[in-house]
Amino acid sequence: MASGLSTKRLMKELAEIRNKGTPEGIELISAENMQVWTFTISVLGEETIYRGEKFALRMKFGSRYPIECPEVTFVADDKYQPPLHPHVYSNGHICASILGTEWSPVLNAVAICITMQSMLASNKKRERPEGNDRYVRNAPSNPKLTQWMYDDDTV
Repeated sequence: MASGLSTKRLMKELAEIRNKGTPEGIELISAENMQVWTFTISVLGEETIYRGEKFALRMKFGSRYPIECPEVTFVADDKYQPPLHPHVYSNGHICASILGTEWSPVLNAVAICITMQSMLASNKKRERPEGNDRYVRNAPSNPKLTQWMYDDDTV
C-alpha cells in the first residue's frame, strides 16, 4: 500500500510522463494503479547486440518510495523475456547497484529505465550471470531481499 508521500510522488511522475513523454526507446505501457508500472525498453543504435528487441520492465512501488527503491524486474511471460545479460537472471531479477546501495530518492522510474537501457546498450556478451540456475531455484520472489555483490561494472 502506498503512503501519501509515495502516491504524491508517483502521481507527479506519471503526469510528467503523460505531458512530456519518455526518452526514445522507453514507453510506459501500464500504470493501472500507483503500485505497479510496466515499461518497454528498446536499445538504440546500430552497435547493440539487442537491436530490434524489446524488453518489459516492471516496477512495484512500496509505501517508502522514493526513500526506498521500487522492486524492479524484467518481465518473463508469453510476450516478453528478460535479456540475456551478465547482470540479468532468467527470472528477471537484476543485479544493479542503482537498485540497491546506489539508490537515491532523486531518481525516478524513467531514470531507472534509462539506466537499464544504458546497461543493455553497453553489453557485449549474451549470457546469464554465473550461478543463474542456482540463484533462480533459491531466489526470493522480491529481488530486494537478495544480498547482491556489486563487483563487476564492466558490462
